[in-house]
Amino acid sequence: MKKFPLGEFEEIVLLTVGVLYDEAYGVAIKEEIERQLERKVSVGALQSALRRMEQKGYLESRTGESNAERGGRPKRYFTITAHGKRALEYTRDVRMELWNRIPKIALELYTG
Repeated sequence: MKKFPLGEFEEIVLLTVGVLYDEAYGVAIKEEIERQLERKVSVGALQSALRRMEQKGYLESRTGESNAERGGRPKRYFTITAHGKRALEYTRDVRMELWNRIPKIALELYTG
């Protein structure tokens, strides 16, 4: 299986883009991650991750329509590419393989 470099935050962002589907733009992605993970996300870190994943070919973006609420600036919407889907599948499969290899006793809590 081909390796796909994907950090934890990138994985979370990619999954969130998938969850939001047609509504995956910066603010919505940030709010969804913060809501789901109860973890603060800086705009800078999110924008860096989005740019990085677009450069890797995991995401593609399109520009929405301008609106007065945003001072005339259009939203930038993101979607997962086929390459991004393969990266997510690879990451999931590697994690599951590792989980499945852990002996049950290793996960039992010692109450001694």
